[in-house]
This record gives sequence, C-alpha cells and structure tokens, in this order.
Amino acid sequence: MIFRKKQKYARDYVSSFILGAVDGIVTTFAVVAASAGVGVSSTVVVILGIANLVADGFSMGSGAFLARQAENSNKLSRRNLKPAIVGGVTFVAFLAIGMLSLIPYMIDIASQHDLKSSNIFLSSAIITGCAFLFIGYVKGIVTRENPIVAVLITFMLGATAASLAYFAGDILGALLGVSV
Repeated sequence: MIFRKKQKYARDYVSSFILGAVDGIVTTFAVVAASAGVGVSSTVVVILGIANLVADGFSMGSGAFLARQAENSNKLSRRNLKPAIVGGVTFVAFLAIGMLSLIPYMIDIASQHDLKSSNIFLSSAIITGCAFLFIGYVKGIVTRENPIVAVLITFMLGATAASLAYFAGDILGALLGVSV
C-alpha cells in the first residue's frame, strides 16, 4: 500500500522533476559550452554557471508553480497537484542536476593546478551526458515507457542543445574578436 502511494506520488510529480532536471543541465551546460567555446577561465565558468542556476532555477520553479496554480484554479487538469510541490520539485531538480556540469570546473579551481581546459570541458561533457542518461532512465521507469527509448531521446535532445551552445559561443567569440 505504501509503495503504491509512493509510486503514484512519483508519477504525479515526475514531469516537474524532468522539466527542472533537463532545463537545469541544458542551460548550465550551455553556459559551460559557450564559455569553453570562447575560452574563459574556470572561475568565470563557475560564476556564470551558479548565477544561471540560481536565477533560472528560481524562474523555472516559479513558472511551474504559477502554471500549476492556473491549471488547478481553472480546472484545466484532472489532477489537482500542489503548486508549491510542483515548483519546489522543479527548482530542486534544476539546481541538483544542473550543478553537475560545473563540478570539473570547481575541482579545477579548488586544485589550483591549472588543469588543461579541454580536459575540464570533456569531463563536464561526460558528466552532462551521464546526467541526460539518468534523467531519461528515471523518466522511462516512472512513466512505464521503454527506458532505452526514453534515455536515447533525452540524450539526443541534450546533446543537440549542448552542441548548439558550444558552437554559438565559438562562432560569436570569433565574430566579435573575443580572445581570452
């Protein structure tokens, strides 16, 4: 009985988790990728990444809260989910999963060894890829989809967003003459 309640609860709020987690990892890695494309320091990457996490995470959580509140008050949904939980799950997932892309850069700053920037970026990309795989797997399991399909779709969408961010940073840096 308790397991079924937890399973229903997980299904009810999985979309909030997926939304927050995917947007958190995509937008944070977009900052990382664009910064790597331009060639800024690890310190700048972490500052921009954390600023993105806090501001965009709060925005996502607030937006999820307001959207759920509107759906509940206008009876647009058959499920009457708690707006505060929807917003909170979105915000926490955004922060927790989005932070993963910054770990290699934080290690670089903490180690004070001035690690090679291409290795740091590669580590961040691998961690980000693993995060996409995890999100897709959770989505597949909770929604009873084929986990392999869910993983592949999530990974492909994430890889596309990350590639776009990297090349935008690289191209804009070259066009604007940014050399770091």
